[in-house]
Amino acid sequence: MTLRDGFCRFVCCSLVLAFSGDGHSADHPSVPASTFDDVDRQPNEAVENNADGKKHNVLLIVCDDLNTHVSPAGYQPIQTPTLAAFANDAMTFERAYCQYPVCGPSRASLLSGLYPQSTGVLDNTADIRNERPGTTTLPQFLKQNGYWTASVGKVFHSPRHEHGATAWDEFVRFDNDELPVVRDARIRFEAEHGSVTDRTNRKAWKEIQRSVSAKLNAQTPPGYGRSGLDDHQHKDGKNVRQVQQWLANKANGDQPFFIACGIQKPHVPFLAPGKYFDRYPVAEITYVPDRPKLWDSIPGTAISKRYEAFGFELGVENDDLRRKYMQAYHACVSFIDSQLKLVFDSLKNSGHWDDTIVIFTSDHGYHLGDHFLWGKVTLFDIGTRVPFLIRVPGLTQRGTRSQAMVELIDIYPTIADLTQLSPPASLQGHSLQPLLNHPERKGKKEYAYTVVKRGPKLGYAIRNQHWRYARWPDGEELYDLQNDPLEKENLVGRRSFDKRIDQLRSALDAKQREASAQRMATTSAAAE
Repeated sequence: MTLRDGFCRFVCCSLVLAFSGDGHSADHPSVPASTFDDVDRQPNEAVENNADGKKHNVLLIVCDDLNTHVSPAGYQPIQTPTLAAFANDAMTFERAYCQYPVCGPSRASLLSGLYPQSTGVLDNTADIRNERPGTTTLPQFLKQNGYWTASVGKVFHSPRHEHGATAWDEFVRFDNDELPVVRDARIRFEAEHGSVTDRTNRKAWKEIQRSVSAKLNAQTPPGYGRSGLDDHQHKDGKNVRQVQQWLANKANGDQPFFIACGIQKPHVPFLAPGKYFDRYPVAEITYVPDRPKLWDSIPGTAISKRYEAFGFELGVENDDLRRKYMQAYHACVSFIDSQLKLVFDSLKNSGHWDDTIVIFTSDHGYHLGDHFLWGKVTLFDIGTRVPFLIRVPGLTQRGTRSQAMVELIDIYPTIADLTQLSPPASLQGHSLQPLLNHPERKGKKEYAYTVVKRGPKLGYAIRNQHWRYARWPDGEELYDLQNDPLEKENLVGRRSFDKRIDQLRSALDAKQREASAQRMATTSAAAE
């Protein structure tokens, strides 16, 4: 480990400890795991402990801003051979959705098993420990039940939101190594002015550093390009190598392990080693342009204006810029796919491939010019749908695919069920275990539900295998997903769909009440 990495680890851990809670929870594990079954489980479908009597290990991999542009989702322009191979050995849920299309709220929801309206986390600033005190998160729950828990990379939203020792036995975050363009500028600066760490030089160097790295490394406008670094010098390269180290060193000792690996890409800036850009020549990038008046029939509040930061105009195609950003996003996805191979190989080499539950997913989707939009914070399918692959030794069948509706809040109860633990009674997700050996089953979950803020108000969406309905402060949307999977024809206003809209309005009303129920219960309990 370099001095820089060690310093990063020290600072991250110090910040986390400063913001950690006391570990006491109002959500006592008190109900049988079978409470969360969607369908009756047959006697021979129960997940048994391993032959040595130990519980299954769990590896959860969560990417940042990864949409369904991966081969297991049927998207061919991006090369993801590692995920394709994993899908051939796992089960793919093709209709998995986040509950909020922004990092912080989505991760708070996923890790608590609660809808955002119950967590109270509806932006990247809010912290579930303040909004819903006493919530037992997934890693805390597993740690309390005898698991060795470890986190690397972005799992909780930020170091400020990190739960620290309450949730983890070990937790690490890394930075990228110094970019070559920054290193060269630093050498020139120090030759003339002395060390950049000198107090008299810090302000001037900070401005120069920001200037020389902006095109590659900025958040706004989003940077993109060839990093000049090798795989292992990127934070995601370090993240997967940390998992390798934990597995090789048997860091968990005699305990079963829960390792959460947060993969930062393809979050902006779209930065990756040059060899991954070489796979996608700009001239060969393909996409389907939208019609200029697409937004004439869609509520205005459905728009996220992040496209402006990328340099685009609503309703106007910029072919050259779109291709460059898409190339960079594709490069990032191929980069993380290569890193994932190291993790899967390490599981096999350590002897844990057949005693470890592996789940791969993302915190939400991402627009790459679809609907003239860029980034997240929308309720369109491309902004809310996520890759979701799961492998459970002895249960999932190789290469199977499911059309069941899945939400990220289902991860918590699923892991509890598969590890034969009784989760907190407050969980709003449902265990996927009854579906894992039956890809033909749809389960009892009729709709996936997602919300997003627009000022002080919310936009709401429910969807099933056929329809997506959304309600905004200034209107509604209805899409026939079987005939219009890219959601380009809003059917609201067509009389032949009035009955369908009324049905979905009622379903959304019921879902809104359900999604808020645990928020109200916690508030009432606190008042007493």
